[in-house]
This record gives sequence, C-alpha cells and structure tokens, in this order.
Amino acid sequence: MKQLKRMACAAAVAMSVAGGASAATVLNNWVFNPTGGGFASGQKVNEYLDVNGNAFIQLNPTGSSSFSFSEHAVFNISQADSNGKLFPVNYPGGNITATFEATGTGSFGGAFTFAGGTITMYQNPTPGQYGSTLGTYGADLGNQIAKFNVMAGGGGNVDASGSPVNNGQVSVFASAAAGGLDAGYFFRENGTDLSTEAVMAFAFTNANTVGSPDGTLVDEVACQYANFTGPGCGGGTYANTPGHFFVGNNGQFKLAEVPEPGSLALFGIAMLGVGFAARKRAAKQ
Repeated sequence: MKQLKRMACAAAVAMSVAGGASAATVLNNWVFNPTGGGFASGQKVNEYLDVNGNAFIQLNPTGSSSFSFSEHAVFNISQADSNGKLFPVNYPGGNITATFEATGTGSFGGAFTFAGGTITMYQNPTPGQYGSTLGTYGADLGNQIAKFNVMAGGGGNVDASGSPVNNGQVSVFASAAAGGLDAGYFFRENGTDLSTEAVMAFAFTNANTVGSPDGTLVDEVACQYANFTGPGCGGGTYANTPGHFFVGNNGQFKLAEVPEPGSLALFGIAMLGVGFAARKRAAKQ
C-alpha cells in the first residue's frame, strides 16, 4: 500500500509538472476522417482510436536474465472511443490499418522496453482485406497516411519465459515530424490540419499470448514480415516457443502535443504510475 501511494503521488506530481510545462498533453475532441475527406466530414475523437491486432516476437537471450527482442505486428483500426461507429460502415472505403516494427531489451521475469522502431498507418479503399494474404496480412494496403518513429522507452512486464504477462499493459511512445501525417485525415477540434505540425502518439494495449496462430498469420507476419525461418516457414509445423511467439493486442491509440525538452520523462513516469495503480486495483477485485 505504501508503494502504491508513492507511485500515485509520483504520477500526480509528474502530471502536474508536465501540464505546467505545456508537455505531452493528450489531445481530446480531435477529428479523424478515415477517407482523407477533410475536417467537415470527419468524426470527432474524444480521446483515442481503438486498435487490435497480432504481433510476432523473437527473443535473443543476452545473459542469464536478459534478452534483446524484435517485434513485428499488424493492426486494424475500426472505430474511435469504442463508440460503435465503425469506419468502414460510416465511411465506405475507410478501412484503416497499421504495421508496427520495433526492437528493444528486457529481463526475464521483469520488464522490457523499446529502443526504436516505426508505426505506419494506411487507408485502404477496399474494405475487408485486413487478415488476408494480400500485402502484409492486408495491413499495408492502400494509401500510407501516417508514419511515427518509436521512441526509446515504454514497454511492459514479462514472465520468466519472456512473454508479456497475461493482460499485461504494453505502452509505446512515438513521434511524427511535420509532414509525417497526410493532409485531410487528422485535425484539431478547431479544424487545423495536423499534417502541418509535429505530434506525439501514445499506444496502450493489453497483450495476451496467441496459443494457436492460424496459417495465414504465421506466413504473412512471421515468415514474410519478420523474416522468420524456423518451423512453419518453408517446412515443418509452427509452434510458439520461449524464443518466438505470437501475442494478441487490443487497446488505444492517442495523439498528444509535442512535449518541451526534458518533460517527456515526467509524462512517462506519470503514465507508468497510473498503470501501476490500475493493476493493483484489479488484483484486489
């Protein structure tokens, strides 16, 4: 309980300091138009876009208790704020997907953190192709509408084998320079097109091991996207091992102001504090 109070206090202080410094303020009531049709026909996003997908992770032990890893993932982005207004339904041809690749390090039975990578978002004018053998699981089809660079930090907790703990929260911090977002898709609530600005992105997902990934997922994401050459790719039957495995992810994708120098760390401490408190509450229920 004392540790929880200390973490909550640290989070409150960090949020206060970050806010006072005009740091990484999460954008609320921004507007997203999944067809690139502009502000007027876009959908208001109160806080986040819903994301779900699958990731293939390869671990390389670097010591008795440490490892490095690479991750390759595909995501579908179907709605905002869990509001049920699915993009392909309300905006014909507005299927939004993303690919994610990153590297990092961690410790078995401890935490892992990202070292760098990319998040690339696409608008596919032909709905229903996500999960197919087209492109990379159908996640990189159509028009590229945004590219974010993954920043060092974030991550989550893993078990003794290196797999993310069940329902463990994974966080990713990323940034896009001005021009990193295509015009016509992302807007401030006043109508300003965010393609003219540098922005931050924060993704928070819950990770769970996928025990029996289907053949399409293995072939498209592990064999082709991640260049995996083990069983299941060119021969044999794929199976998760402590060295390579699939996880399923579902969570939230948020945009934020670019923080002032030195204040991103405070924002990260705050978010970790909030996540820690949430996990403690959930464990007591």
